[in-house]
Amino acid sequence: MQSIAHIRVSDMKVQTVERHLLEVKTLAEEYGKKLNIPHVTGLAGMLHDMGKYTEKFRTYILAAVSGAEDRLRRGDVDHSTAGGRLLYKRFHNYSKEPYKVILAEVVGNAIISHHSYLKDFLSPDLESPYLRRVACKKLEEFDQSVEAFFTLVMSEQEFQRYVDQAAAEVEQFLVRVPAKSMELKLMFLTKFVFSALIDADRTNTRWFELGEPNEPEQNVTALFQGYYDKLMAQLHSFEENKDADTPIARLRSEMSELCERFAAKPSSIYTLSIPTGGGKTLASLRYALKHALTYDKKRIIYVVPFTTIIEQNAATVREILQDEANILEHHSNVVEVEMEEDDEEQDGLALTARQKANLAKDNWDAPIIFTTMVQFLNVFFAHGSRNIRRLHNLCEAVIIFDEVQKVPTHCVSLFNQALNFLKEYGGSSIVLCTATQPALQFVEQRLDMPEDAEMISNLDKVIDAFKRVDLIDKATERPWSTEDLASFVRDTVQEAGNILVILNTKSVVKSLYERLQAMQEQHQFGEEIFLYHLSTSMCAAHRFAILEKVRAHLEAEEKVICVSTQLIEAGVDVSFNCVVRSLAGLDSIAQAAGRCNRHGKDEMRNVYIIDHAEENLKHLKEIQIGKELTRAMLVDMERDAKAHGGQLLSQQAMEFYFQKFYMRLEADLNNFVPKLRKNMTDLLYAGRYETDSYFQAYRKKKEEEKAKDTWLPLVLANSYGTAAKYFHVIDDYTRAVIVPYGEGGKKVIADLNGSGTIDDLTRLLKRAQQFTVNLYEHDLRQLDRSGGLESCLDGKVLVLKEGAYSEHFGVDLSSDSAMGFLGCF
Repeated sequence: MQSIAHIRVSDMKVQTVERHLLEVKTLAEEYGKKLNIPHVTGLAGMLHDMGKYTEKFRTYILAAVSGAEDRLRRGDVDHSTAGGRLLYKRFHNYSKEPYKVILAEVVGNAIISHHSYLKDFLSPDLESPYLRRVACKKLEEFDQSVEAFFTLVMSEQEFQRYVDQAAAEVEQFLVRVPAKSMELKLMFLTKFVFSALIDADRTNTRWFELGEPNEPEQNVTALFQGYYDKLMAQLHSFEENKDADTPIARLRSEMSELCERFAAKPSSIYTLSIPTGGGKTLASLRYALKHALTYDKKRIIYVVPFTTIIEQNAATVREILQDEANILEHHSNVVEVEMEEDDEEQDGLALTARQKANLAKDNWDAPIIFTTMVQFLNVFFAHGSRNIRRLHNLCEAVIIFDEVQKVPTHCVSLFNQALNFLKEYGGSSIVLCTATQPALQFVEQRLDMPEDAEMISNLDKVIDAFKRVDLIDKATERPWSTEDLASFVRDTVQEAGNILVILNTKSVVKSLYERLQAMQEQHQFGEEIFLYHLSTSMCAAHRFAILEKVRAHLEAEEKVICVSTQLIEAGVDVSFNCVVRSLAGLDSIAQAAGRCNRHGKDEMRNVYIIDHAEENLKHLKEIQIGKELTRAMLVDMERDAKAHGGQLLSQQAMEFYFQKFYMRLEADLNNFVPKLRKNMTDLLYAGRYETDSYFQAYRKKKEEEKAKDTWLPLVLANSYGTAAKYFHVIDDYTRAVIVPYGEGGKKVIADLNGSGTIDDLTRLLKRAQQFTVNLYEHDLRQLDRSGGLESCLDGKVLVLKEGAYSEHFGVDLSSDSAMGFLGCF
């Protein structure tokens, strides 16, 4: 009798279980080579759907395809437990072969979780969801599944040899970096195996559903060589330009050449501390392409804090490389489409819109990717197989973190460990690219960087040469109201010609914009002034359009005022004659200064630092602490002009600031979870014998119960599922909402309400990212109550109605929000 893994409803073609298992095994093996563990990942691939060799699954899928009504109850069809149980029963024996025990746990968890997310080995409630599945759950046709597997997929003898090879790979992986904690290594190993399995399974299912053969592997070496040649041609044309013979242009050229020479160094974690306006986008691309060609890297990934930078940098790179198809922008997960554990009986049936979204090609396999810090951290730590599916493609890559100082403080330890893993095991090269380097190597869970990590030699001299602004401290004089600031802007713009104002919260940005608008209507400026508002309440396409208008006014030397949240200050290529920055962290002050006299066309311009009295920073702890530290440094320099190296933005001052900043926030670095009274780092990789671990609590509980066996029969005792449930880069959960901005946004919404293939949906979801805004839950509730929201794709995509989107403000909600991080999806 023919086995059934999937049925393609379009032509009723069957994919057999054995074919699916062997094809997924082959794909997973290929992914596993990145960590030298092809048999580990292949084992997960060949066993993941072994539970489909049952009469119950076959009866169910045939009945469902024929439209029969007598469907089994939700949760009755469990095909993911069998493979994990086979490993547990055959190889989970402590006394004999410990690496096979670890193999059974790591691979078994990936298999039983492939329709949801990794299970806890031991949960905060001192239960083991993993053991409940592999050791306790009743599986009526388990023996039949095992017999079919050994008959149709792989013989028992061959399987035993395969497991031996997989166990040897686990041993080699664990001894590779002896100093690292065992739990930390096992956490990353488990997540990598899960990533490889999820991507291999969904990719193979997608190929079958589309009726397509396996996609040929792209020749990235030839592609990168072509990119490199185009980039060098562009750089040479810059040098021949009449504007190239300026001190700043010459410095940019020198630093770009330094980056190319540095590319010959082996893979590691490096810093690129080019001052603002120093051309770091193209210099880092030059390094990345040269290094990728030298060391056979498979992709180049740019990780940025704000979507604004994605739009600008991706456009710059596309223009130079002249390639639309191979450069991916990933702003946010537009669709919330994760399968839940009790949905696995849906696997194999006709695809719903929800499942099409799940299978859509979204695995970061493009040669060049632009994404955000939120999405990068979600890959490693957030719930949902859609996130972790991308993890294996972060290996064998060049990863450039633009404006890395914006990594959220509560994620610092997790961020550092993820980068250390990618460097030590994943074969990736990491570049921390910013003019304001954070002190990530000085925290407790430090970043492992070499001593000579900086690409730019004589950095202090370079910083001095790039000095283009005078910082004027008005923050320590007195607090400023919106009215005070509006009057100052009105008076200052007359002489300066254009001015950028950057404030810390959306509400004060909106208030200042409205006050200036009122002044404009009252003709207080005396001549025509162009006035613009920017915040993350506006979608990416909207912000891009506003920035293009601003640049056009600046180029035409027309009077223009732009009032913005801090989304504009990190990496946005725009240059004003005057900048006003509300008091914040020193890195923010430096980044704001980088938007003033950016190209050094004038000898020196003014950046004013003010203290806005109406900003509510009660829930913005990091901004508040940064503000306090910067104020103290300003006072230091008032008392002693030589303090902090004699310049507020010196390398010495920046290092001092970040060390103080992380000391003030030391308790937050490990991502404390208040509800559990535990750090996220403990949930993920605390040792079994640490006094506050759940393992110790489990033993104590069993002793109190006078249990016969107080020993947890597992090597791993960490809580991966619980950790993912509580992990949020933004403290308050947000969701992407598609907005009807312009004809493009309206067309995306209309198309989403139609039908199409998986590939149609893949292209549409990528297009939709330009028209999304991320909103907090309370904002969503407010919009829902007022009738401003609707949904499509089986309720998994949220859409804003036209009346709820403003051409001036975007989604016009009045609330103080964390500007720095809400913009980074």
